[in-house]
Amino acid sequence: MRSDSVKSGTQQAPHRSLFNALGYTEEERRRPLIGIVNSYNEIVPGHMNLDKITEAVKMGVAMAGGTPVVFPAIAVCDGIAMGHIGMKYSLVTRDLIADSTECMAMAHGFDGLVCIPNCDKNVPGLLMAAARVNIPTIFVSGGPMLAGHVHGQKRSLSSMFEAVGSVAAGTMSMEELCEFEEKVCPTCGSCSGMYTANSMNCLTEALGMGLEGNGTIPAVYSERIRLAKHAGMKIMELVEKNIRPRDIMTKDAFLNALTVDMALGCSTNSMLHLPAIAHEAGVELDLDIANELSAKTPNLCHLAPAGPTYMEDLNEAGGVYAVMNELTKKNLLNLDLITVTGKTVGENIKGAVNKNPEVIRPVENPYSETGGIAVLKGNLAPDSGVVKRSAVVPEMMVHEGPARVFDCEEDAIEAIKGGKIVAGDVVVIRYEGPKGGPGMREMLNPTSAIAGMGLGSCVALITDGRFSGASRGASIGHVSPEAAVGGPIALVEEGDIISINIPENTLNVKVSEEEMAERRAKWQPREPKVTTGYLARYREMVTSGNRGAILEIPHGRQ
Repeated sequence: MRSDSVKSGTQQAPHRSLFNALGYTEEERRRPLIGIVNSYNEIVPGHMNLDKITEAVKMGVAMAGGTPVVFPAIAVCDGIAMGHIGMKYSLVTRDLIADSTECMAMAHGFDGLVCIPNCDKNVPGLLMAAARVNIPTIFVSGGPMLAGHVHGQKRSLSSMFEAVGSVAAGTMSMEELCEFEEKVCPTCGSCSGMYTANSMNCLTEALGMGLEGNGTIPAVYSERIRLAKHAGMKIMELVEKNIRPRDIMTKDAFLNALTVDMALGCSTNSMLHLPAIAHEAGVELDLDIANELSAKTPNLCHLAPAGPTYMEDLNEAGGVYAVMNELTKKNLLNLDLITVTGKTVGENIKGAVNKNPEVIRPVENPYSETGGIAVLKGNLAPDSGVVKRSAVVPEMMVHEGPARVFDCEEDAIEAIKGGKIVAGDVVVIRYEGPKGGPGMREMLNPTSAIAGMGLGSCVALITDGRFSGASRGASIGHVSPEAAVGGPIALVEEGDIISINIPENTLNVKVSEEEMAERRAKWQPREPKVTTGYLARYREMVTSGNRGAILEIPHGRQ
């Protein structure tokens, strides 16, 4: 066993004395040591129930003959961090989570890991760690929140942010806003739409790293506790068979995940996280392939914010496996890949039934013949930009309009709420990328303000930052290269005509090459917004959004 390095032999006598100090018996030391990464805290609604999930996992591990050992991972609530300096600290925690988990796993000789994430950065951060450490690992999340109910309609966090815009537009009263505030987030769990957390938990199933239901069983269901016990038992089988993350997370597994991503209509943040996870697994995942997969993958789901259905509805309709089974009708998935069940993808999803064709459209009747995400390129985004196509209204799929340029999120919000943005405008928010932010803030506040003020069908938003999974509309993020490194988005001027063509995957500014060259010659890099602490170190090491904002040692450094 790998853990023999910390518990067996004469040289390990000091180690055993420390296990004695922890209260471990000789019988417990003889068993495989299973590290349990518990992301529990009391500030993230999606994590407040993870203590119960952890206890269930521990029981499962012990029942199957292992010794569970719990250690923590941090987590940021993107909703609470939204719209202020806190959002600079959201994406950057992905690497802290991966690094700290690597440290704990390697330092203590665990034989296997059970990762218990739920919200936005914990899922990819722990998947990155799993790929990096490469010891048998299984995932079980905390589960999604139930949808809220306001005036007989299901609602979620995106409804809350848009309600703020409606108040600014004068179409909603403060009393109505207070009612939304009380009702849209009724339980613990990751927020109830197909936002980033739920997207990544669903894609963990598609990758083969989580059991059936990992992405969709609501947090408050006792079924979630049973799932956690099964995950604890299953890790012992993975340890016995030495099935490791890199055996599971192969190139074909990532292609499967991208295909399921297109069918589900996941958050655009998946286009940051999947390449970063793949990088740790030694797989090169070029975003150019996303459009190839999208061209042949039908979009089968319109969960909030794209439509009126929620995670609980997807769960009742058959979950991720039912979506995957629909995709097999067009031979879109590799079914021969091994997963944490010890079985293949095909064996896992065989017999999965689509129980509600209104929630999961059959492949013969999709929402669209193409996938939910599009990668755009052009002279404004030479490397790429990303849009959640399934959440864009038809009239904004092709759009031209004058640029309204802002160098930070706050200035854009002030203009939107001040009525200075009108139909046809293209709002450009720059210097919010991985380096420019630093930290690549999500732009849920401006997209929600646009939607709440009734401009969602006539105003586009483009940024080198990123968008929450709760954002909808013609919201194009991850524009690369970013402004901070002199990308073309830094050269856009007020009134320039921007052309968006999502069906053709293009994003251009209608300015001649000569004019752009003149502007580039005059452009000067901006002073960093942050010069101390973790964000400053992150800014020095982070790469572009089109590469997943992975960290690299700068050239010339040792």
